[in-house]
Amino acid sequence: MLNVSAVIATAVNGEGRREVVGFDIVTTEDTAGWTAFLRSLVARGLSGVQLVVSDAHGGIKAAIETVLSGSTWQRCRTHFMANFASRVPKASWPMVATLVRSVFEQPDRDAVWGRLGDVVSKLTETGFVDAAEFLLDAADDILAFSAFPTEHWPKIRSDDPQERLNKEIRRRTDVVGIFPNRPAVVRLVGAILAEQSDEWALGHRSIGPSRSRRHASKARASSTPDQRSKRCMTTPSTATMPSSSFRATRLTRTAAHHDLVHHWLGRDPCLSSGRGRLSANTVERPSTHPEPDSTSFVRGPP
Repeated sequence: MLNVSAVIATAVNGEGRREVVGFDIVTTEDTAGWTAFLRSLVARGLSGVQLVVSDAHGGIKAAIETVLSGSTWQRCRTHFMANFASRVPKASWPMVATLVRSVFEQPDRDAVWGRLGDVVSKLTETGFVDAAEFLLDAADDILAFSAFPTEHWPKIRSDDPQERLNKEIRRRTDVVGIFPNRPAVVRLVGAILAEQSDEWALGHRSIGPSRSRRHASKARASSTPDQRSKRCMTTPSTATMPSSSFRATRLTRTAAHHDLVHHWLGRDPCLSSGRGRLSANTVERPSTHPEPDSTSFVRGPP
């Protein structure tokens, strides 16, 4: 029996809607695995990523620096707070957590960084020196969102939607327990992701359309003809990465599950590109005796 992980990337497209853009099954969640995954997305047309949101896993960070070097990395606020809690006594955590959360609730960039200084000073004065140093060391990563438009801040400072998706995948795969091979994992996880993509396509926009359209217009104006045609090419969607703006073809509910799973099984690849925000995570699931020749790359929905 071999434990495997599902790595998933989601993105926000040019219309401000979230999509699944990449998914793969890997045996080791390390730098090599994440690098290969991100490169597969780039090879299928991913470009213009402005912001990547993920936890502080070393493998993800190194892969982002290598493959998406022009993008900004945002450390997920939720994951950071969980790590931060381990450096504060349990009895004091409610007070400290309230102080730190206040940093993220400021109205503009200057206020955010000013409040951070106040919080660090307050923690130092009350004896939480280690916590203050940890917060200060992580400041550039957890406050990267402040360089973007303020109306997008609630959506880009954490990857909570990705975590909710991961939780649903864990719940559904726990029912099966042990999978006979990799294609079996791909079919189940792929169906879950196809269903989620449909819900996001029909639901509310993750990021307001007006700002997304201005960014898209600016990107088109600054592009060469070749780059513009690449942004409009048809592309697939998949899994858990920091999110980026994509212009991906919509799946209808009638064909979504069938076509999307076939793409993730490695058939008929195609993908779209754009500008935006990306989120990355992994979901670990067991698989028994995976077939060595059946390793699948996520091709994403058509």
